[in-house]
Amino acid sequence: MSVPTPVPSAATGPGPRATPVLDIRSLDTTLHTPDGRALHILHGVSLTIDAGECLGVVGESGSGKSVLARTVLGVHPRTTTVSATGQVLLHGEDLLAAAPARRSELLGTGVAMVHQDPMTSLNPVVRIAEQVTESITNRRRLSRRARHERATELLASVDVPDPARRARAYPHELSGGLRQRVGIAAALAGSPALLLADEPTTALDVTVQRTVLDLLDRHRENRGLATLLITHDIGLLHGRARRVAVMYGGRIVETGPTGTVTEHPAHPYTAALLRSVPRVTGPLRRTLPAIPGTPPDLSRPAPGCPFAPRCERAETVCATTAPPVIEAGPGRTATCHFPLTRSENAA
Repeated sequence: MSVPTPVPSAATGPGPRATPVLDIRSLDTTLHTPDGRALHILHGVSLTIDAGECLGVVGESGSGKSVLARTVLGVHPRTTTVSATGQVLLHGEDLLAAAPARRSELLGTGVAMVHQDPMTSLNPVVRIAEQVTESITNRRRLSRRARHERATELLASVDVPDPARRARAYPHELSGGLRQRVGIAAALAGSPALLLADEPTTALDVTVQRTVLDLLDRHRENRGLATLLITHDIGLLHGRARRVAVMYGGRIVETGPTGTVTEHPAHPYTAALLRSVPRVTGPLRRTLPAIPGTPPDLSRPAPGCPFAPRCERAETVCATTAPPVIEAGPGRTATCHFPLTRSENAA
């Protein structure tokens, strides 16, 4: 069974909406650690991504962002047993229900991932050409010459200078920015329909970050890639992600158009994240407000809203009853008992 060729995103005009490339429905993921603990990481996560669209997923460390990407990919630490319920539909095919052989077949060709740290995701003792073409050579035999030529083409497509020479190099011989470009080239080698980018610029300096993000944008637009961009920096999503999903405690607490969510947050957690972002305007010497308290203990889930212990708007019901998912505006949702209004944002 072959993966359908990505189609352009549905237009805004009349007519039926195209089937999303990725459609996650009520996904729950639990990690069972070797010491016997059960960590319920994801709780009822639902989201969709169309062809050619970038969806940003933002939240603090420990909010479940990386586990979400790994559950979609089907890759977790070998020391951890994972159980997942719900549906992860790639072009309508449920990856959670697929046989292991089928999931392996889709890795690289249906879905691929750009990791956070290219130094740890690349094998230090294997030449770049072999790593870039791994998803191709796993499916058909290539001569060493053909592998090198294909790797050179892929490296050139991600603007690696002198790609033929770099294809023969080892990861330690490249800078951090070039290693991340190698990771992107490897992810694109199998022409996937879905690209998962997990904090792809964390280990890079600011100027290189922009170059890498521009590169991802260019390939997304040219290839019609559905892209899930994971970050802890909500400001990084401006101009890159059309929509954003804010995660906290393994739950999506707010979704909507990026500009609207960042200008008029509906969930108190989103507002707290935005207040902690440095700004170029205002006093030069000012203390950024921190979110009080600590993230929830995933091994001891509590009833009610997971953000309640840290929320300045919390009332008794927040600690005892799970908050409802409400419509916070056109194309927007917020999971909160007492969401913020536009007038409160203005104040």
